[in-house]
Amino acid sequence: MHHGYTTYMRDYEVVINVWDGPQNPSTYLRYLFRYCVEARCETFQSMDTWRSSLDDRLLDRETADPDLGGYVWGAKYHEMYGAELRPESEATRRWAEAVGIPFREVHIETNAHELTLLFSDVEVSEIPVGYAPFIAD
Repeated sequence: MHHGYTTYMRDYEVVINVWDGPQNPSTYLRYLFRYCVEARCETFQSMDTWRSSLDDRLLDRETADPDLGGYVWGAKYHEMYGAELRPESEATRRWAEAVGIPFREVHIETNAHELTLLFSDVEVSEIPVGYAPFIAD
């Protein structure tokens, strides 16, 4: 999974890999949260986990020493635990009234972060292998 604002900074994208076992190829889906006025990303790990996971040798899964303990950051992807579309809130009402279009809130949990987005619409599309949401010029 990958997430972040698009290069034009209005919409927020979440890319997931849908894997249906070794006999089937992976499918990559892009969830484009249009008109995203708020994106909050918070750690899913406890303070104790953070304290025991500061060593830079935990940044690469292939070279991480299991004797270090702590969380191995170098997973190269997020595992998505779930997503929940939340009921209307004060924030979604406030934005809808100010902008004139409906807004929604989604909460996504992964193995490393919790992501909360306020947005108006969502588009889902399949993306090809090699898709790069950002390329340095």
